[in-house]
Amino acid sequence: MIQLVRGFKDILPDEIQTWKHIEKRAVAILEAFGFREIRLPLLEKTELFKRSIGEYTDIVEKEMYTFPGSREELLTLRPEATASVVRAYIQQHMYAVDPVQKLFTIGPMFRKERPQKGRYRQFYQINAEVFGIASPLIDAQLIVMLWALFQQLEVAGLTVHINSLGCPKCRPAFKQALSDMLQANAGDLCADCQRRMRTNPLRVLDCKVPSCRKVIVNAPSMVDFLCEDCARHFNTVTSSLEKQKVPYILNHRLVRGLDYYCRTAFEIQTTELGAQNAVAGGGRYDGLVEILGGPSQPAIGFAIGLDRLADLLKQSKPQKESVPDVFIACIGETAQQQAFTWSCTLSLSGIKTEIDFTGKSLKALMKRADRLSARFVLIAGDQELKDGSVVVRNMETKEQMPVPIEEMLDHIQQILATAS
Repeated sequence: MIQLVRGFKDILPDEIQTWKHIEKRAVAILEAFGFREIRLPLLEKTELFKRSIGEYTDIVEKEMYTFPGSREELLTLRPEATASVVRAYIQQHMYAVDPVQKLFTIGPMFRKERPQKGRYRQFYQINAEVFGIASPLIDAQLIVMLWALFQQLEVAGLTVHINSLGCPKCRPAFKQALSDMLQANAGDLCADCQRRMRTNPLRVLDCKVPSCRKVIVNAPSMVDFLCEDCARHFNTVTSSLEKQKVPYILNHRLVRGLDYYCRTAFEIQTTELGAQNAVAGGGRYDGLVEILGGPSQPAIGFAIGLDRLADLLKQSKPQKESVPDVFIACIGETAQQQAFTWSCTLSLSGIKTEIDFTGKSLKALMKRADRLSARFVLIAGDQELKDGSVVVRNMETKEQMPVPIEEMLDHIQQILATAS
């Protein structure tokens, strides 16, 4: 038997209701806040991610699925969505129509990470990106929107973590102070962090290795190094969250794993999923559009980990499986031919309908209808057809009554509307 590739997963029908519930809620609130959907390719030129994410990040160095394409260029399965959205914003000249664009996309990402609970090599995200707005109020609004979504989904045990990563003007002094501290404690860092210390010291703050966590307890805080503009920006974000009564934790160790972030960074964290505790995260990336060849435009965005959020909801608030409104149980060849027509008519009318074509006994058919949790059963044999009627059985009350065939559709629609 051929099995799944390690690190990938099947999303089975009994899980899909939870996924659809999340997506429906997310799309509704995103559209209410003025976002429009964009759909993007899974495959991009590798250079897009090297220039946006940064050559010295773990993603680019170790985690991307990259292979040769035509004309000797390298192609990569997207490891994140922001770079692709920015590429489309530039390439399709969306900024020329209106520099302010609010876009969202839902789909899979790919990283060659070590598979573990809550972390897959193909994972799914809901991404939202805003271009053309420099105001810190949009930073706060995105966090308010995220928090409202999780409240609507009734996910418990979540906390908002925020920090400022400064800007190119004030970050160098912080990076130097951080590098000095890390150099003094280099012997206590893991091998990866000893490398990061030289190439990208901020990434050490995100390490989960216990010895590294002990070292960074004494790390300097970026907030203490903010320039006047960045400090004002961050204060507006926090005061705006307080006005909207969104609880937050000021987390001086919070960094985002990609080079393009600046100023506001945030995560929604949970205590329910072990080490993989972030279910959403994002921040501001004001220089990325220009880095990728577009005009200078401020930007901010976030990503929701759909797999992790689905796991959380499955634990705390499992969704009911979709069940048939009607199960058709017909006995005899003539009745089955008629039942085929009924099933098409009902299904095309928007009524969830199941039918069994195996020719089983009525007793066996009723058992299957019960196993499927069907709400109503249409029962017909050759005699019922001669009489021009069908029996409608309510599977909850066990009541049943004959209904003329020509009135069947109207009757089913009426009883379903009443039951709802």
